[in-house]
Amino acid sequence: MDRMVDQEAKRPFPGELLNWAGNRSGGVRRLFDDASGRPGKAVFETNLLHRLQDWARALSTGDPSAPRILLLVGGPGNGKTEAIESTVGWLDDALSAEKQLVAELKRRFTPDTDEFVPRLIRVDAGSLGSPPRSLQISIVQDASTVVGPGKPHRLLLEELERIQSLPSGEAYLCCVNRGILDDALIEAIDNGTAEQRKLLEAITRSVSVAPDAPSCWPLQGYPQVAVWPMDVESLLLAPSRGGDAPARAVLLNALNEQKWPEADSCHAGPRCPFCSSRLRLSRDREEEAFLKILRWHEVGSGKRWNFRDLFSLMSYLLAGHRVDTAYANLDPCEWAATLISLDEGARPGSKPLPGPSSAIFQLVSAQYQHALFHKWENSAASSIQRDIKELDLEDDKTAMGLYHFLSARKSAYLPAMIADAVDGLADALDPALALPDTIVQATRNTSFALRDLDVRFSRSVSEGFDFIRKLQIVSRLEGDLLDRLAKLDELLSTGPIRRRRPASATNIQRFIRDFACRLVRRSLGTRTGVVQDAQALGEFQRVVEDDGGEDLYDVAHEVEQLLNTNQDFEISLTTTFGQPLLPPIRQATLVVTARSVRPREARQDGRPISPFCYLTVGEGRSSKTIVLTYDLFKAVKELESGMSAASLPGSVRALLDTTRARLSGPTVRDEIALERARIRIGTSGTSVVQKRDRFGVRKETIR
Repeated sequence: MDRMVDQEAKRPFPGELLNWAGNRSGGVRRLFDDASGRPGKAVFETNLLHRLQDWARALSTGDPSAPRILLLVGGPGNGKTEAIESTVGWLDDALSAEKQLVAELKRRFTPDTDEFVPRLIRVDAGSLGSPPRSLQISIVQDASTVVGPGKPHRLLLEELERIQSLPSGEAYLCCVNRGILDDALIEAIDNGTAEQRKLLEAITRSVSVAPDAPSCWPLQGYPQVAVWPMDVESLLLAPSRGGDAPARAVLLNALNEQKWPEADSCHAGPRCPFCSSRLRLSRDREEEAFLKILRWHEVGSGKRWNFRDLFSLMSYLLAGHRVDTAYANLDPCEWAATLISLDEGARPGSKPLPGPSSAIFQLVSAQYQHALFHKWENSAASSIQRDIKELDLEDDKTAMGLYHFLSARKSAYLPAMIADAVDGLADALDPALALPDTIVQATRNTSFALRDLDVRFSRSVSEGFDFIRKLQIVSRLEGDLLDRLAKLDELLSTGPIRRRRPASATNIQRFIRDFACRLVRRSLGTRTGVVQDAQALGEFQRVVEDDGGEDLYDVAHEVEQLLNTNQDFEISLTTTFGQPLLPPIRQATLVVTARSVRPREARQDGRPISPFCYLTVGEGRSSKTIVLTYDLFKAVKELESGMSAASLPGSVRALLDTTRARLSGPTVRDEIALERARIRIGTSGTSVVQKRDRFGVRKETIR
């Protein structure tokens, strides 16, 4: 018995993964608190940590080029606490302080009494070194914290002003969110000195994502200040010095075989959704596809996964999220074993209860591929219940299980920490919505179009299941559910059932065939990276990550054609932006030569890699910069494929209209742009043009 307990202690997953969630203690790191959350018990390397390590060494040697003021900017979950703790450790090593600096700061940040931790802690770090030297370091773990009187943004201003006036042996390390920075800038403009305002303006500009944002490290114009926007860099890209991307390191830590139950020792056996998910994600192809899907969600949405998101996602996908209080305290494998027991213990012929009948559906939905792409047509539950009742199938376990599963999904079932991110990913990348002509490499030697799945499942679940069964591309749980759905499909095709209510039988058949096809598409698509708009997302990722920018030139040319009409750029003179256009006969339009569109490089020196691509529209003083969004890029690609410009999505039309409006004002005041301009009046083909020192009328051929 003792040996079994020891074995469980050595293999804490997947139960320990529940604590990785951001709303639990294991997912929130407190400074120098070993009992607080450090998921994986490891520090995941980033470009910032490499910079901080170099900074600590330079600071310890008194390097005059090392910044004395360091601001780490970002919201919760970006790893600011870990960055400070790592920096202190590196500084301790560089000073040869033999962990005295770490111990002193730990004592100050974790007092034994009930007193509050001070906002700012100042330590004589140099005196603890060997040999001793002059170095005082002040640390603000969270600039939004206030202990005593004062407001956080005002305290930040005071701290920055004080540290600038101190000698070179003083260093200041502060974690601050963007809201406090904005408040501090407003305060500096309203009540501060000119120097405070200039410094805060420089800091705010440096942490923006504008293409002309100045250097962060060091801060342009302030060599003694360094700023780093932690929420800009992608954790799905490898650090510039090499090594795994932080997201991959997190995933590998969560999949560590040494921490999971040994083969065949799981409480739920081979049907455990969590152990089977770990096994599948441990394969190279599945791991690569999963990380690719996360990256595509980043580039498509423009949002970044932070560390807290990733930890919470690993917890959700590999340990589940249970909203039923009856199972809330169960270990994930024990929960799976309980549901398997409920599923197997249902008595034949008895009335199916919600728990036992829907158990197989819940188990399948707990696998990572269905937890990630989790959406089903929950609104169909009522109609399915009505059809089941009309067909007298209320004793059918599979039919009632489907109804109870869909009904349960009407209430919240996702972790609140990542519900929005998972919902957004499921909406944008669902493999069930991938184009039917998409080719999927199911096995090393077998590939087919998704249409082949759709056609077979539209005929019957059995035909679709037989097609993929021999390829062994679905899990055991998925196979069990598909087998039951196939039997229900066959039952609905029998004479007695169909004659009773043919329309109801057809409705349920259509739904379960679609359900089965979606299930297989999601399983296969998540495994291989074949998701909705996979080709466009892959091309956009290549454009965003292309240092040379060659692909961006082609996109710029297509956007230029969208903005201009033939070889002209048109500006309405009778309405302003946002107003409805007048009837064509009453319109007056300024027509100038076409506005060019070309790539604009974002500044990279002393900054994180820009997460966006930019385009410059127009020339000279009238030029404007726009962001190449995924929606705009996708629209360009669809137009290349023959889509009509009238079918552009509303977001793209709004971006183009806004860009035209922003260009219009400067253009009508640009003498160079007006040299060959004309004003088109109504639909008569009459234009007003400038001829030397006077204006004249020119007739145009209407096409």
